[in-house]
Amino acid sequence: MTLAERLAGGDVLAMPSMVTHARRGSVRHNLKVRADFVLFAPETFRPPALMSHNGFNLTAWHDVDHGGERGAGRGVAWVRDQMDGAGIATDGGRVVALLTQPRFLGYWFNPVSFWMVIEGDDVVAVIAEVNNTFGQRHSYLLTPGAGDVIGPDETLTARKVFHVSPFQDVSGEYQFNFTFRPNRIAISIRHVDGADGVNTAMAGDLKQLDNLTILAAALRRPGGPMRVIAQIYWHALQLKLKGARWRARPALPHEEVTR
Repeated sequence: MTLAERLAGGDVLAMPSMVTHARRGSVRHNLKVRADFVLFAPETFRPPALMSHNGFNLTAWHDVDHGGERGAGRGVAWVRDQMDGAGIATDGGRVVALLTQPRFLGYWFNPVSFWMVIEGDDVVAVIAEVNNTFGQRHSYLLTPGAGDVIGPDETLTARKVFHVSPFQDVSGEYQFNFTFRPNRIAISIRHVDGADGVNTAMAGDLKQLDNLTILAAALRRPGGPMRVIAQIYWHALQLKLKGARWRARPALPHEEVTR
């Protein structure tokens, strides 16, 4: 059974991931953390008892959290609109899936989530949905430069237009690499801005999400997105103490999606 068939059939897949973040330039800083992502197709998924849809639970996914304006998302409908505008079909056996960290006890925050259009075991397009700690969001639509699917050796680029960190300029470009296998996903994002920039990577094996997996993750890494936001502020303090320069927050880009 292909990945698309599993997701279309309602499977929710856990992806415990190692996330690395390495800042280059005059002020260097590295971090390595584990985070718990899930991959599912919102139109068909059947979550286990400890994960709810639009309700309170130990973990949950809410439609308003993703797809469009932050806090007022439209989920898959928004993704289909973006793909239609880019000339990418989302029907005919293709599945729209989301790779994200779910809410934990009602709390939500994701630095980046990934919408994927999956056909068989291949991914034909990705939307990287980026959130900052100032309540803002911007998304980057990534499509194959050649061929019909995103290959492991293909580097997809996007101009950085969104303020993510107060210790980085809104300049340069992102270089994305995706490796998709039926049972594993690896993603790297390299921000290139002269001698400065940041290398970010995440990778993990896919396995069926069940109640035991949710409980184990909650015990090993309590807090989910609460833990993530705490780590962001902790490392921001370390950067400040290392002498990183603070940048004022610029205006949002005019478009909500960069293609």
